[in-house]
Amino acid sequence: MQSLDVDVRTLQPSIPLGKPVPGLTLSDRIGGTWARLWGGKPPDLVLAVLGLSIGLLMAWPIVYVIWHALSAGTDRWLRLLDSRIPTLLWNTISISVATTLLSIVIGVSLAWLVHRCDTPGRKVWRWLLALPLMIPSYVGAVAYIMIFGPRGWIYAFMGMTPFNLYSFWGVLFVLTMFKFPYVYLIVGAALKRMSRSLEETARSQGLGPWATFRQVTFPLLHPAIGAGAILTALCTLSEFGVVALLRYNTFTSAIFYQMESYDRTAATVLSSVLIALTVLVMGIERLTRKRRRFQQTTNSYRPPETLKLGRWKPVALLWVASILFAAVGLPLAVLVYWSVQGITRGALDSRFWMFAWNSIQVAGLAALLAVVLSLPVVYLKARHPSLPATFIDRMSASGYALPGIIVALGLIFLFNTYIPWLYNTAFLIVIAYVVRFLPQAMQYGDASLSQISPRIDEAARSLGYRPWKVLGKVIVPLVSPGLLAGAALVFVSAIKELPATLILRPPGFDTLAVRVWVESSEAVYHMAAPAALLIVLVSVIPLKWMLSRY
Repeated sequence: MQSLDVDVRTLQPSIPLGKPVPGLTLSDRIGGTWARLWGGKPPDLVLAVLGLSIGLLMAWPIVYVIWHALSAGTDRWLRLLDSRIPTLLWNTISISVATTLLSIVIGVSLAWLVHRCDTPGRKVWRWLLALPLMIPSYVGAVAYIMIFGPRGWIYAFMGMTPFNLYSFWGVLFVLTMFKFPYVYLIVGAALKRMSRSLEETARSQGLGPWATFRQVTFPLLHPAIGAGAILTALCTLSEFGVVALLRYNTFTSAIFYQMESYDRTAATVLSSVLIALTVLVMGIERLTRKRRRFQQTTNSYRPPETLKLGRWKPVALLWVASILFAAVGLPLAVLVYWSVQGITRGALDSRFWMFAWNSIQVAGLAALLAVVLSLPVVYLKARHPSLPATFIDRMSASGYALPGIIVALGLIFLFNTYIPWLYNTAFLIVIAYVVRFLPQAMQYGDASLSQISPRIDEAARSLGYRPWKVLGKVIVPLVSPGLLAGAALVFVSAIKELPATLILRPPGFDTLAVRVWVESSEAVYHMAAPAALLIVLVSVIPLKWMLSRY
């Protein structure tokens, strides 16, 4: 009689769930559970533990802040709710909403004029209007303080200033000038991908130009506008430099001042409210994205038609040029002028180059560490898609949505309590940079890994390579161009980071960002400008990437 090999588990249909299956050892049951947990494609244990450890480290700041805030006590919460939180809540929400709405108006109008209309020089305007992204917002604030501040150019010339920069409207103006490119770039990309056939179909049904825009074009732009709006809102919620320099009290500045006064409990309570606001904004974005989805069903793409402006062409040109002048031309002119003044007065001394070297050291080490730590997380997500991989990926990216000041608060407690020998060292700044900007390296690594077939991994494992050796000896050489690009973006972002550096820097360790903050706070503009201008020049590096992506 022919024997049949049958899985013993198929012969026990009457065994209740949760009971051990006869014939299976404990290790077999554990292995089966482990495999099911990872969707049938379990990773190497070393790789899984490494990825989970990275995720926990990246998520530690938010875990600490929430845990410490909940243990602050009812009295502390009630005292802050009665005194500070309502005012901070109003200031933060009002400036975020106003900046987002104004950025939408400016970003959508500029994208429409340079991508869909016959605006003179529109091909040049397309990349010029992305230049505000290369100027850190606090550097832009310093430039405007030099012009409109109490000791600025306007006051020196007229004996007065046309408006109070240290107000809601001044903060709104400065933030909008350096946040609108998020909306402009994403909406511009959507306009370039939009097919002409959609609008032609609408017009064939008797709709005029305005009705076509309102009923066809604008609905198709909703996802892009929403993405730009959510990015602008999150950046405004986490903004520290502008609101602190212009003395507008929001959660970020209040948290900083609480930490300056060593009241960490109050700082964690305020941080937890800010985290809740961030989560709320992201939840609203996901909800609206699910409800509003528009897709092009035609297979034949045709470039959109260029609209004729006619007599409105000078008005359009004036609008585009005015925004560019306010956001780029004027700040850069001021920085160049004061940099020349500073150089003639000896600003480029040994201390300046020491600050520059400090910036390069911590930013370079953070870029290298971010690339190394991103690899296990990205590999688990790409090669072992499952609930644990998604969980690790979300934890690793949690620091990107947090203000640098909250990241610093969580790391202070962690290192001061458990790793005191590293506390008050420059390495703490490096860790903060990695927590903040690891998702940038992950984004490049994920994009590069998606282009590599999983069969390459399987071939390497068939030759006896363990999974972590496959990652190091096979995958890394193949994705190295993407990793280098991610490292460059992390490096530039780290050099610009201000609040985490201010809080975590050890005594005597200053960076270019700190120098800009300190010198501008004391109105020593000729000393602040060279450092600010150098940061701007370094920030040009990711601009090409932004333009190629959007």
